[in-house]
Amino acid sequence: MKEYSNHTFVICAYKESRYLEECIKSIKNQNVKSNLIMVTSTPNSYIENLANKYDIKLYINNGESGIGQDWNFGVSNTNTKYVTIAHQDDIYNKNYLEEIVNKINDGKEFVIAFGDYREIKNNTIIPLTKNLKIKKILLSRLKKNGNKRSAKKFALKFGSAICCPCVTINTDIAGKEPYKTEFKCDLDWDTWYELAKLDKEFLYINEELMCHRIHEESETSNLIHNNIRLEEDYEMFKKFWPKPIAKFIMLFYKSAIKTNEN
Repeated sequence: MKEYSNHTFVICAYKESRYLEECIKSIKNQNVKSNLIMVTSTPNSYIENLANKYDIKLYINNGESGIGQDWNFGVSNTNTKYVTIAHQDDIYNKNYLEEIVNKINDGKEFVIAFGDYREIKNNTIIPLTKNLKIKKILLSRLKKNGNKRSAKKFALKFGSAICCPCVTINTDIAGKEPYKTEFKCDLDWDTWYELAKLDKEFLYINEELMCHRIHEESETSNLIHNNIRLEEDYEMFKKFWPKPIAKFIMLFYKSAIKTNEN
């Protein structure tokens, strides 16, 4: 098996997800092997047993907790240039890291690299939704112009087209605490917004590299049900548009995020 030592997968484990082991297996089965650690702010025997079973070093976040805080805690416990924050419910295709490493070996320098993804509902990969088809359009300008601010902005101005768990971050550029923590749900969108200001490439790999799970127990689903997602979305849209236009976009955006519900 090929190995790449300058990358780390960080699995962020929370409570007792029944999908955690499947996520671990998908990372362990990568065509290119790299480093793997696990972090949690909710330590329990379930997480500890899986970490021991798969010989994964487990770090406990005893400080401030929250999605962004946990992600930054995970990144800060790596010593590699490239880091992928893996969400415990998701599945990575065997060629995920291989595709990114190939780009790195070809001399590509980026602040973030990512690909396309599919969605899983009820343990089944579903057909491409209208939402994902729109995201592909929003990402299209990055194929040849990933270093242009206009292309990066286009990928974010109608909603974040970038799938957070599909992203590999270059910590030499983004730092060891790259994630913004002001939001509970849109922290990844806010992070890409800030990183897009840099004169660095968003490397978009036009290939499906992972599967993102949609289920009622996920934190994203909880935030949608509590309307926190909508409130934060509006705040993000205001960073790109005047308030009246942001409100108008929200009328259409509300229906789009319903794909995160069962």
